[in-house]
Amino acid sequence: MTNDKSSEELRVFVYGTLKPGEANYQKYCAAKAINTKRAVVLGKLFALPMGYPGMTSGQNQVHGYLLSFTDPQVLQALDYLEDYQPDRPTSDNLYNRQRVEVYTPQGEILGWAWVYVMSLELVHQFNGTFLADGWWSGCGLALTEF
Repeated sequence: MTNDKSSEELRVFVYGTLKPGEANYQKYCAAKAINTKRAVVLGKLFALPMGYPGMTSGQNQVHGYLLSFTDPQVLQALDYLEDYQPDRPTSDNLYNRQRVEVYTPQGEILGWAWVYVMSLELVHQFNGTFLADGWWSGCGLALTEF
C-alpha cells in the first residue's frame, strides 16, 4: 500500500490460476503475498484448452490482481510453474516474464510489475479462444464478483 516500500517489494500481476480463489493461488501465493489488489494491464487474454489462460501483448484490458511479496524466492517458484527460464531462448519457454505497467480498474497507475506472457504463435498453436472481457476464471468467478 505504501509507495516508499514498493521498491523493496516483488510485484507480480496475475490473471489466471494464480489469482485468489483459483487453482494455484493457495500453493504459490496465499501465505507469501503481503498485498493483493484488483488491477488491469494492457494485453489480450485467451482461454486455452488445457484449463488455464495465456496473455499476449495487445491493447485490450486484462483483469487480474497485483500481488506484492517481500520474498524474492517467490519469483523462482513462479518461473518454474510458468515454464519460464530466463537463460533459454524465448521461443523455448511456455511463458516469458516481462515488466508491464499496472493500473487500477479505474485507470490510475499502480506502477510496474512482472507478468507472464505467451507468444501469439503459441496461443494459436494451442487453439486459444479470445476473451473479449479480459477476464478468465477456472473456478467460475465472474468479473463482477470481486
